[in-house]
Amino acid sequence: MTLIDTDPRQPTRVILEQGGTWGRWGTRIAWTVAGFSLLAALGSIGAFSQYFQRDGKVVEKYHSLSKTASAKVAIVSLTGAIMGGDGFTRAQLDHVAEDESVKAIVLRVDSPGGTVSGSDELHYRLTKLAKDRALPVVVSMGGIAASGGYYVAMANGGRDDVIFAEPATLTGSIGVIIPHFDVSRLLKKYDVRDDSISSGPLKEMLSVTKDRDPALAEKERKILQSLVDDMFARFKEIVQAGRPKLDAAAVDKVATGQIFTARQAKDAGLVDRIGFLEDAVTRAVELAGLTESTARAVKYTKPKGLLDEVLGGDAVPGSRVSLEAFAELTAPRAWYLCSWWPAIVAAK
Repeated sequence: MTLIDTDPRQPTRVILEQGGTWGRWGTRIAWTVAGFSLLAALGSIGAFSQYFQRDGKVVEKYHSLSKTASAKVAIVSLTGAIMGGDGFTRAQLDHVAEDESVKAIVLRVDSPGGTVSGSDELHYRLTKLAKDRALPVVVSMGGIAASGGYYVAMANGGRDDVIFAEPATLTGSIGVIIPHFDVSRLLKKYDVRDDSISSGPLKEMLSVTKDRDPALAEKERKILQSLVDDMFARFKEIVQAGRPKLDAAAVDKVATGQIFTARQAKDAGLVDRIGFLEDAVTRAVELAGLTESTARAVKYTKPKGLLDEVLGGDAVPGSRVSLEAFAELTAPRAWYLCSWWPAIVAAK
């Protein structure tokens, strides 16, 4: 540092000088190291891009097998009642569709079923994804995989030895139901009358409050039965496509709405093996042409917010019931559902 004193009436100027040759080389070395660090970071991002999240709706987590393998077996969960085809299961399928490192899918089903349309859409999405990407699909059934849950499980490509049920699994319940309740007599008891205005008498089909004459009631029942029969026929077609070893007569024999234990289902040809999730993963690895050392099994969860972390789960689930949700639940629907009451909880 050099002090330059000129005129005492002027401010003193201070000039800072670099400390010799080492100061210049030190600066160059620092910039060189920073440049190499940046290149290394960019290279790591490219090399390990398959480990980074792509979708804010889905969080990928390691499940089993090799932690360092790039090829993945994706465990897609179908949990709870199926209300539509755009829930978390759909988000998982969309995530898999964008992840080229996924080489096989294990569909983990723990569902009593749900709406006809929701079950059919998930079946379609999974079938299309598996076909477009040539991905083998193996099914692992949890506590219950009934009705619509079994329907979606049929998106397995019709392969042999791909449906696993745990020893305590309940499955089957192949059938369709349109719930209907009639409280018109109860309303009449309290002198209450449904005076709705509609464009025609059939517009009020399935109304729980409308008092019908016997002829109209019979006409409505025949129409609704034809709808159920048509959807039931499609259900059986889906089962036969997913279980090609069962002929039409064999499918008719099990398509009675009955629930089966894992052992009964295996004897009836509805499942292939009694085993757990690990067994299904092993089979998926085999079908994908991988090994336990070259495959990484991953599963998906919903991302949690700060409040979820503090409370240790979903923040106040089901605390709000909107008018839109109420209208959705009270709308007439057909169900592939193992229940005596229509589902009121969306798939998780």
